[in-house]
Amino acid sequence: MSLIAETANPLLERALLDKLLRRGEGPGSLGELEPVAVRLGLLQHSLKPRFREPQLVVFAADHGLAVDGLHPSAGKQTDEMALQILDGQQPLAAFARQMGLALSVVDCGLASQLPAHERLLQRKIAHGTRNTRVGQAMTVDQAHAAIRAGMEIGDTLPGNLVACAGLGVGSLESAALVLARLTDTPARELVNAGPSMSPETLAQVMIIVQGAQGRHRDVADPVEVLAAFGGFEVAMMVGVMLVAASKRHLIMVDGLAACAALLVASRIAPAVTDYCVFCRSRNHHGLDKALSLFQASALLELGLDTLDGTGACLSWPLVRSAAALLSEVIDAEELPSRPAGFEAPQVHSLYDPAHPDIPGLHGR
Repeated sequence: MSLIAETANPLLERALLDKLLRRGEGPGSLGELEPVAVRLGLLQHSLKPRFREPQLVVFAADHGLAVDGLHPSAGKQTDEMALQILDGQQPLAAFARQMGLALSVVDCGLASQLPAHERLLQRKIAHGTRNTRVGQAMTVDQAHAAIRAGMEIGDTLPGNLVACAGLGVGSLESAALVLARLTDTPARELVNAGPSMSPETLAQVMIIVQGAQGRHRDVADPVEVLAAFGGFEVAMMVGVMLVAASKRHLIMVDGLAACAALLVASRIAPAVTDYCVFCRSRNHHGLDKALSLFQASALLELGLDTLDGTGACLSWPLVRSAAALLSEVIDAEELPSRPAGFEAPQVHSLYDPAHPDIPGLHGR
């Protein structure tokens, strides 16, 4: 039996909606805050959802696809961008500090070795993945190792909210390949950035992507797809998301790599999507398509074109405000924290250091 429970609870949902109705001037008067508040109440199984020690984790890794001529963001390599985040030289770091989010960077598989830093987690599986056009980006054993490392990270993170974002030259294309294969979505719809992407650049990217798809045309199992197309950062986010959902924590999903991780995680434990809200840090057509695969939209649409994780920072006050509607606004007569008639579920950690196997994947 999966330790990740669905959040559906008609009795609690009705109580949450009734409570919100007393907060506003009529049904729907609180706009998009209402469905967010209901989701928070359901996943925390409470009429008064609250957050503590919210975490923003950026998972960084290099990709073998980059050798085929993919252009780094703003001409910067992955390790350079990671160091700038750690040193507070990126807006992402400033926003996280301003919003009260504890920011960490995970070295999942950078080609270089970063110097020690108090906010850097060293979990390197290898010095970058291999080129998926030539062979598997990683072995299945490496994919499992990365997922287990993510589960360990998820089990040790404080707080009850984690925002996940990926970082890496080639990360977007790798994630697009995973999403395309697992959903039968045309890869062009996922790698196309939109009007800002020249036809020549799109054509170059499609040559690379189609070469990788042709190399691994028969791969279908979710973890084998992940291994084929790569992304140590994607694999570690899979593990973090599974553990966060098993603890009934909120997951903020920001960017294409995080969407790919969520899709793989949902193939292992479908209920993990109940614990997610979606953010965006890029004005990217491929991300529009990825969000539609989950029948979701981003909490905020700010037209950003920056590092993944930035949108999560700016969306966090909205999430916090949605929770405050239920937990901070005082009724004329205080209600109990939970309606009568249901018991709070037990919360388990999905990660067991003594038995680190991934649920649903025994015998692989």
